[in-house]
Amino acid sequence: MTVNIHEPSFRESVDLMFNRAVALMDLPAGLEEKIRVCNATYTVRFGVRLRGRIQTFTGYRSVHSEHMEPVKGGIRYAPTVNQDEVEALAALMTYKCALVEAPFGGSKGGLCIDPREWEPHELELITRRFAYELIKRDMINPAQNVPAPDMGTGEREMAWIADQYARMNTTDINAKACVTGKPLHAGGIAGRVEATGRGVQYALREFFRDARDVEKSGLTGTLDGKRVIVQGLGNVGYHAAKFLREEDGAKIIGIIERDGALYNPDGLDVDAVREWIVKHGGVTGFPDASHTVEGGTLLEEDCDILIPAALEGVINMSNAARVKAPLIIEAANGPITAGADDILRDRGVVIIPDMYANAGGVTVSYFEWVKNLSHIRFGRMQRRQEEARNEMIIRELERLDAALGDTWVMTPDFKTKYMQGAGELELVRSGLDDTMRTAYQSMREVWHSRGDVADLRTASYLVAIEKIAKSYQAKGL
Repeated sequence: MTVNIHEPSFRESVDLMFNRAVALMDLPAGLEEKIRVCNATYTVRFGVRLRGRIQTFTGYRSVHSEHMEPVKGGIRYAPTVNQDEVEALAALMTYKCALVEAPFGGSKGGLCIDPREWEPHELELITRRFAYELIKRDMINPAQNVPAPDMGTGEREMAWIADQYARMNTTDINAKACVTGKPLHAGGIAGRVEATGRGVQYALREFFRDARDVEKSGLTGTLDGKRVIVQGLGNVGYHAAKFLREEDGAKIIGIIERDGALYNPDGLDVDAVREWIVKHGGVTGFPDASHTVEGGTLLEEDCDILIPAALEGVINMSNAARVKAPLIIEAANGPITAGADDILRDRGVVIIPDMYANAGGVTVSYFEWVKNLSHIRFGRMQRRQEEARNEMIIRELERLDAALGDTWVMTPDFKTKYMQGAGELELVRSGLDDTMRTAYQSMREVWHSRGDVADLRTASYLVAIEKIAKSYQAKGL
């Protein structure tokens, strides 16, 4: 007898996880539904003359919640983009922004397109026309709706959108703030490209700071020496793996990509793998590692930390029972379905949820938006003053050094490191680290203090929904 197991869709997974959290809350009648539902979704179908004919494209921009404005959320380019997916991602953005205290509502956009099928100049025409359709309806606006990069888009596309907005709003002094994730030379901010991956690193660091959390996962010690498998070596997965390996001593033993997976129990050189992918289009043929065509099987390999950093639903009801990692951190949006989440929780696997784990991107996007509105680079006013103050301390230490002789000597390179004032990149990383620590601590407090909260995902939803509810109540709802 065949049993049909219903695998929740991404949209259903978000709603199921939301429902699980609000069941533990005492929200006023109707407010629960107001927070859950998506406010509006705009669907646009537009034509662009390409390759001798008019090509028609379908795009979406969804606004989940306007309890705070502007609303914030990326634009993804993928052939599988659909309204349900965009609305689910918009909802996740609402909760994510609330959790990390970024002053935005949640939004998301998508264009049903495979960007690999089009030349750069064609993609520019398509992007500009898509942006035009959204801008003229105030679906892109520094004060109302601020997109960012997502899967299939990056700095290049954001620069095109920002330029299109400026062309259509020639007197808007804050035009650059209409979108984040721009190149540095076009109003972007240092550290934005690495932000989501860096946030994953900071999240894991905070997890390992508390012995109670580490004990729940069955692990011991610190990040040093931990065996890590990364699914997806795109922007997020690459930076997370790179920083964990280089700065925290983690060992990247597996990397999963479109054309299979690489495995080396002694550890992989992340930069070398990345260079190989860029040059050859995949991981096939990479030396110094075993390669398997069925990359998904590596999700089930023995490791300490599993980082799904690419697609939704890669860990689902068909493979969740075979996943051996005691700790999973969701660098992608929705990589674990609601059904798989139940299976993993029952087995005692600790999951650091996507709502928190990949919030580094929106956090640094917030910094970029503030930079664009203030029209000044972070660090420009205070960096040299910091260096001058530090120089005074160094001179006094050097005087003591000379007076005391061999009995007291400054550590090599101390002077150089201490003299350097904080520039934009250092300030961005500091702000991101503080944000990720504070948000995790708010989840940890709920996780450990409430007997009816068994996991970090439920804790994250409780923290976020509570903040959103208070915001709506302050508006009189």
